Amino acid sequence: MSIAAAEHPAHVLVIDDDQRIRDLLKRYLARHGYLVSTARDADHASRLLGGLAFDLLIVDVMMPGEDGFSFTRRVRAANETPVLLLTARGEAGDRIEGLEAGADDYLPKPFEPRELLLRCAAILRRATPAPAEEPPRTLTLGQARYHIQRGELLRGDEPVRLTTTEQALMKLFALSPNTPLSRERLVSELGGSAGQAQERAVDVQITRLRRKLETDPRNPRYLQTVRGEGYMLTPD
Repeated sequence: MSIAAAEHPAHVLVIDDDQRIRDLLKRYLARHGYLVSTARDADHASRLLGGLAFDLLIVDVMMPGEDGFSFTRRVRAANETPVLLLTARGEAGDRIEGLEAGADDYLPKPFEPRELLLRCAAILRRATPAPAEEPPRTLTLGQARYHIQRGELLRGDEPVRLTTTEQALMKLFALSPNTPLSRERLVSELGGSAGQAQERAVDVQITRLRRKLETDPRNPRYLQTVRGEGYMLTPD
């Protein structure tokens, strides 16, 4: 069975300056049920994004001109299309930089094609709207309100833009308020594999989420660290 839904295939944009890699990824992803477009650099991708909607962007970090980090920051400022970064720079610092730029996940080169499929599926699964049968429920977090069913965070009457990974984290915390969730569990729920690098990546996502949620992110009131146990959401 294909990972992508056959009836409504996800539209993926692969951005890489290496034509061989673009062609290989296009053929491989298409063979597994995805609709795939390609771009040779950030400028080409920006033109495509101006006229087409995509479900996922697969972005090479090391591109001539605007690199993948800068492109991801620019995309994230305009919309919340999920981003998977491909990087030959496997150091933890580079991975953290990608997540801080707004990427939903990263995949170091070289990688197994099957792992790429699993990462894509995990990101798209997190981006899927909550089931319609889930009962409406809203949590109050100071001046903010979080609607679980819609996956929507409001500050006053203004929506707060969340990335797909931030939405997934908020949903996990909101379904278990006042209950510590371990970093290992968060990594697992987000589709990652065990390891300190993945746990550090969760820490980065928590820091980003606090900036959007808390009045004082350095002294969080609502998304708290529970020493030795993980993180916990404490609504009013």
